[in-house]
Amino acid sequence: MLKRTKFSLQNKYGDVCMHAKNYRAVKGQSYARRDYVKGFPASKITKFTIGDTKTKFEYEGRLISLERAQIRHNALEAARVATNRVLMEKLVDKYLLRVLPFPHAILRENKMLFGAHADRLQTGMRRSFGKPIGTAARVKADQVIIVVNVNANGLEFAKEALKRGSAKLPIPCRIVIEKVQVEEAKPVG
Repeated sequence: MLKRTKFSLQNKYGDVCMHAKNYRAVKGQSYARRDYVKGFPASKITKFTIGDTKTKFEYEGRLISLERAQIRHNALEAARVATNRVLMEKLVDKYLLRVLPFPHAILRENKMLFGAHADRLQTGMRRSFGKPIGTAARVKADQVIIVVNVNANGLEFAKEALKRGSAKLPIPCRIVIEKVQVEEAKPVG
């Protein structure tokens, strides 16, 4: 059972976790120098490219962001899994799925304790730099997030897969399907 406050959630063990919406806005300079950061969690994205990488496909579907935002690594992984699940069920391995943004920006949180006698452990805003809790990808408006390549028989499945993937992301997205321009080899001489 989660206890809600204005900016965070608290589970039955007393652990406090911030809402994801607190990290969505792009504010200030990105904090991405991993050389100076100790103990940040690894990205949850396991694979950025899935499917048949050797085949040339006829159509390309793209999931494009409509707003500038930060997308957390677990949201990108959830979108990848949702998209891949539809494609695996319908097309088996006749597709290519790519997740393009990489979560570079390190997110920090200044942990606060709630409850009885928590004031003895807190320092308020003194030394409030925060500890790393995850990573996020900074995405601009009209930037491609996920690309799916399929043949003509898999077009509807690709649209459905991208729609399911966009539901896992914290920003509005649009889906664009285009025919891939195949360049033929020109004879030499």
